[in-house]
Amino acid sequence: MRSFLETSTKNNPSFLVKLKGFIELTKYRLGSLVVFSALITYFTVAETINLVQVIALGLGGFLVTSAANGFNQIIEKELDKLMDRTRNRPLPQNILTKAQAFIFCAILGIGGSAILWVYTNPLSGIIGFISMLLYALAYTPLKRITPFSVFVGAFPGALPTLIGAVASTPNFGSVGVFALLLFLIQFVWQFPHFWTLAWFNSEDYAKADFYLLPSRGGKNDASKFQILLYCAFLLICSILPFTFNFVGLISTLVCVVCGLAMVLQAYIFYKYPSDVLAKKLFFIILIYLPTVQLALMTRA
Repeated sequence: MRSFLETSTKNNPSFLVKLKGFIELTKYRLGSLVVFSALITYFTVAETINLVQVIALGLGGFLVTSAANGFNQIIEKELDKLMDRTRNRPLPQNILTKAQAFIFCAILGIGGSAILWVYTNPLSGIIGFISMLLYALAYTPLKRITPFSVFVGAFPGALPTLIGAVASTPNFGSVGVFALLLFLIQFVWQFPHFWTLAWFNSEDYAKADFYLLPSRGGKNDASKFQILLYCAFLLICSILPFTFNFVGLISTLVCVVCGLAMVLQAYIFYKYPSDVLAKKLFFIILIYLPTVQLALMTRA
């Protein structure tokens, strides 16, 4: 049976092959990280925990994020064929057609936004829908035009924090100062996160003419300096909740220690740039965000 399923042709993939293709289209691992940010922010700012809101935030946020990831792959199908890291995705492999993927993503996007609207509040649904549009219709096409695309992409990348904060408030929803600070941290985090990823994938990205490093010159002094600069700026941003009296010394100490570790690795990368050190910095940055978010959630 397994052999039969695995030998389905690209022109006529089996049901299970297509099902796997739809699952891969969502980029569920990335979606899980996004939902984590939204839920952590919810628990951080909510005065009372509502189980229905938590479930709706997790499910609705995951569906909206999955739709955004899918629309991105629909738009970039021909470009994904050019890169080693993306050529085996379900659309370049013709496991799914563009029409099938579009219908699937439309259902996810509308359904996820509706869940957020109905079971949390309208504003969280609106923000979720806007973040999906920004990612698919603004960030995605700009990647081949300008390094400024990372700035645009940082907005939908950080909006889950606002969705989580807004979901925790009654009626139409609102955004407080603490929520804005959490948004700022995740917004700034996007830059070194994207840029380190783009550094060790730059040759692959170049095959599709993607500009994801901060300098048009690619892997040069300007790019590595901005990675270091934004890591330092991120450390400063993580201290702001303490400055505004939202968290205590323990939470802030965790943020500072994590930030210093990140900045130190960024400095080492700046002095001795290589793909190996870029990957190490990327891994540290990846761990940094949830660690800081958990620390701020305790408000200790």
